[in-house]
Amino acid sequence: MSKMEELADELALDALDLEERTGDETVSKKIGDALGSSSPTFEETFLTAVRIRRAERRARRLVESLKSGGPAPKLPPK
Repeated sequence: MSKMEELADELALDALDLEERTGDETVSKKIGDALGSSSPTFEETFLTAVRIRRAERRARRLVESLKSGGPAPKLPPK
């Protein structure tokens, strides 16, 4: 993993955690916009990391629910 990918992934985790804590689903977009003004390449790497981490979180919730024998959780829209 390149240094840029590592930084983007760390930033994506922070942004998603902040979205969960605040309920503001626009945090990642705001950060992406700020990154894009100085580095479009880093912006795209960050947004890719956000999409990957969101998908991972949805999948982990599903796995945990299925392991516990409960119904599949209602997943938020993409």
